[in-house]
Amino acid sequence: MILFAIIDIIGTIPIIISLRQRAGHIESEKASLTVLALMIAFLFVGEELLKIIGLDIASFAIAGSLVIFIIAMEMILGISFFKEDEHVPATVSIVPLAFPLIAGAGTMTTLLSLKSQYATTNIIIGITLNTIIVYVVLKNVSLLERMLGKTGLGVLRKAFGVILLAIAIKLFRSNSGL
Repeated sequence: MILFAIIDIIGTIPIIISLRQRAGHIESEKASLTVLALMIAFLFVGEELLKIIGLDIASFAIAGSLVIFIIAMEMILGISFFKEDEHVPATVSIVPLAFPLIAGAGTMTTLLSLKSQYATTNIIIGITLNTIIVYVVLKNVSLLERMLGKTGLGVLRKAFGVILLAIAIKLFRSNSGL
C-alpha cells in the first residue's frame, strides 16, 4: 500500500492523459517493464550507489521525503512547483512517464526505507503487484478518464495527496530522529 500511494498511478492519470495527447500514444508495456526494472535494480544496488557518492540512506530518505512532500502539496493545492518540459519526446513512455513520474525519487527513497523494515521478497512482490496495477491503468487510461470524469479525478488526486503528505512526514520523522 505504501508503494501504491507513492507511485500514485491513479493520481497521475491527468498527467498521463496530457502526455498521451501530446505524444500521440503511451506504450504501456514498455513503461511498465521499465518501472519494474528500475525499482528492482534500485532495491538491490541503490544503497551501494548511494555509498559510492557518499550519501547515507537516512539523508537520501529525508531528501526524498521533501520531494514527496512537494508532490503531495502539488496534488492537494492544485499548483505546479516542477517545470514540465514543453517538448514531448518520442520516448515519452520511458522519460518522463516511467522515470521520474512513476519510479522517481520518492519511489526510490521509499524502496530503501522499506528495505530496512520488510523482507526483500515481500518488497519484490509489492513492486510486482504495483507494476501490474500501473500496466492496467496505463492500458485503460481512456476508460478511466471517462468513468471518473474531471471531478472524480480531482477528488482522487487530492485524497492521494493527503496520503502522500502523511507518508512524507512519517519518512522525515523516522529518518531524522524526531
